[in-house]
Amino acid sequence: MKFDKIKNKGQARLFESSYLEMLTKTHPLVIWGMYIPIIGYSLYYSNTSLGFNITTVLTVFFGAMLFWTFFEYIMHRYLFHFGSESPKIRRVIYVMHGNHHEYPRDKQRLFMPPVPSLILASAIFGVQYIFLRQYTYMFFPGFMLGYLIYGSMHYAIHAWNPPFKFMKPLWRNHHLHHYKAEEKGFGVSSSLWDWVFGTSFELEKEKEDKAKVRELMFDK
Repeated sequence: MKFDKIKNKGQARLFESSYLEMLTKTHPLVIWGMYIPIIGYSLYYSNTSLGFNITTVLTVFFGAMLFWTFFEYIMHRYLFHFGSESPKIRRVIYVMHGNHHEYPRDKQRLFMPPVPSLILASAIFGVQYIFLRQYTYMFFPGFMLGYLIYGSMHYAIHAWNPPFKFMKPLWRNHHLHHYKAEEKGFGVSSSLWDWVFGTSFELEKEKEDKAKVRELMFDK
């Protein structure tokens, strides 16, 4: 993720094919529109067809949302920032995440686009079903809502100032991850796991660089 210059205009060209390039871009509302019906129906199916009571459904659902924050942290820290000398692996990491560090103002690549998103979500559902069986119909919706909140929080952090004072540390945590130290501040939707694993910034000791923050924000 070390780049000579952070680019405040344009976006990375990931594929030579214009068709493939188009498939790498999306808008947050498209992804919300894809998954909200799936989330709603899965919870309804869990209660009405599988016979789980509301308490069980909601407990597993919210537990999955918490699990997402852990999954998000692990993926960001160990996969998205994986270091390798292999050009092929470096290329994959750049496509997944590196382009965001080089072009932090690119609005179209903060969510995984529809086609790979549906493929990956199907694989995740399958893996979860191996371990959780029918509970997957409650767990998967919570996991996916966690993802939607993560993506939306990521978008908001790059688009606006924190709407509430208590959210400012979360904003600063991600900004510092971009311009100060990429080996810290891996949590986007939550700073919980940064605190647990010792990768959080000591915000009271960090001077706020408003100029660098502005470079990370979308153009209004």
